[in-house]
Amino acid sequence: MEYETAGDPVSGCKWTRKTTAKIAKELHHAGIQVSAKTVAKLLKQMNFSLRMNLKCLESGQSKPPDPRQRDLQFRYIQRQIGRFAANGIPFISVDTKSRELIGPFRHAGRRWSAEEIKVLDHDFPSDASGIAIPYGIYDPLRNDGFVGVGTSRDTAVFAVDTICQWWKQIGIKHYPDAQDLLILADCGGSNGYRTRLWKYQIQHAFCNRFGMTVKVCHYPPGSSKWNPIEHRMFSFISMNWAAQPLLDYETVLNFIATTKTEAGLNVQASLNDTVYATGIKVTDGQFQELEIKRYTQRPKWNYSICPSRM
Repeated sequence: MEYETAGDPVSGCKWTRKTTAKIAKELHHAGIQVSAKTVAKLLKQMNFSLRMNLKCLESGQSKPPDPRQRDLQFRYIQRQIGRFAANGIPFISVDTKSRELIGPFRHAGRRWSAEEIKVLDHDFPSDASGIAIPYGIYDPLRNDGFVGVGTSRDTAVFAVDTICQWWKQIGIKHYPDAQDLLILADCGGSNGYRTRLWKYQIQHAFCNRFGMTVKVCHYPPGSSKWNPIEHRMFSFISMNWAAQPLLDYETVLNFIATTKTEAGLNVQASLNDTVYATGIKVTDGQFQELEIKRYTQRPKWNYSICPSRM
């Protein structure tokens, strides 16, 4: 076991890549007659346990940010949340949930059922009747959310269109006097900090349209799981439709809209069947005309976008 063992130096918990059956077989060869169940009991006494892979290592070709910069960004975001919340100014957490195939496809999880839930043996996109791209908006002040379910592509235009739809249907009703909005977003994806089209659409489709200033704070690369929408809304949606094949869009919308928690989470859902194009470029001239204010603290991750002066 010496070279087959790993462990946590803090908790003392250990694990091995060998199964209990393999360990028992090797012990048999050494003249020790023992069953796999007994091996499992002995391993537990030695502080071993069954372990899954833990996603905690940095990935990507770019150099990860300095841990001190990450910590400062987290602290900065918390200060902004506190300032906006104290003044009753709306702030939202946004992100795109994983794309789902529409049809009788396997969904992770288990649910009580009188008989087996039969699904296709392979998840071939060609067998799907469509795709569902849920773009979510979570309002921590009111503990409610909105999900726009796209049917074509996850683009910056789709992301901003969903935010506009949320504001028209929900946001403006609860914050009628708001002139500012704080958006908490990941560093990548359709609302990434490098995406010019994201900033362009925020100004032209949202700021100019509603006369509001939008401040955007991005979570550092590799820390998207700290985005509130992940653990306060998306996780509960996943639990609500666990082991349930998403046979059609009505099923998707129903499971999202019926997601509830003991803390009072309420979620609304809407289907967006607009076909969004890819490859839209924002020229240098268009980008330079944007009313963007960058902050001295990590300006790539923190900026405000104002309505055009023209």
